[in-house]
Amino acid sequence: MPKVRTKDILEKFNLELISGEEGINRPITMSDISRPGIEMAGYFEYYPAERVQLLGKTELSFYSGLSSRDKASRMERLCTDITPGIIVTRGLEVPPELIEASEREAVPVLRTNMKTTRFFSRLTNYLESMLAPTTAVHGVLVDVYGIGVLITGKSGVGKSETALELVKRGHRLVADDCVEIRQEDQDTLVGTSPELIEHLLEIRGLGIINVMTLFGAGAVRSNKRITLVINLELWDPKKQYDRLGLDEEKVKIIDTEVTKLTVPVRPGRNLAVIIEVAAMNYRLKRMGVNAAQQFTARLSDVIEDAEHD
Repeated sequence: MPKVRTKDILEKFNLELISGEEGINRPITMSDISRPGIEMAGYFEYYPAERVQLLGKTELSFYSGLSSRDKASRMERLCTDITPGIIVTRGLEVPPELIEASEREAVPVLRTNMKTTRFFSRLTNYLESMLAPTTAVHGVLVDVYGIGVLITGKSGVGKSETALELVKRGHRLVADDCVEIRQEDQDTLVGTSPELIEHLLEIRGLGIINVMTLFGAGAVRSNKRITLVINLELWDPKKQYDRLGLDEEKVKIIDTEVTKLTVPVRPGRNLAVIIEVAAMNYRLKRMGVNAAQQFTARLSDVIEDAEHD
């Protein structure tokens, strides 16, 4: 099922439908937008017909100087069976040849009062967001001190209980159990909650609780960029856990690598506090302060001094 149809951008940007209403449900498959200036001049060799076409003042000014025969020919070739829509900007008058060709090929022709460059930018941002690669991850997403922390781990390890403790400590829940992730840019992952379970937490023994009802609107948020993954696992006495934090482990989600920490779970460990400190430490590292490296440097200096003595 297509993620975006021409009808969606019509409603999103409150556009005026001029003609070609039959094609209003055509799918939009890419975020790239075409301004067919060179096509107006008659060169259709590399015409990207599958993109949304944008006609602004420049294209229509050139078009107005063409002969009647060329005008009809250009618009016929502009309207194809895969063109999702043609948008005229600045509230300009729509050429009758375009209306005629669009009705024949069922290509929606829309109009906006916005300037071409501004509309181009807004439409590109919208399409990139809607058409971004997506995935779903089993886990909990919490905003801790401005850091989007994705808590993962096997069922029953205590992810939701830890999230509840974090919410009680003033942090904000984004999603529990299922986190929908979309890659909005090369290195930007944004997590949201499925609409069905938004603001809900499942706590074994209590059942489902509504975080917004219990803790207020300040305890939740609708989306958050994911910058840190914390994997909770039951304590394994045979496993060697990182005690200095020098080696930074990464996990790949879609095409983006995110810093990952593995935190062992055992009775008596306050996971909420550990995750708070992990988020603050991550922020410090991004600001150039790395406690593990500073400790290692100090240790090396002490060893060197001892050798010289």
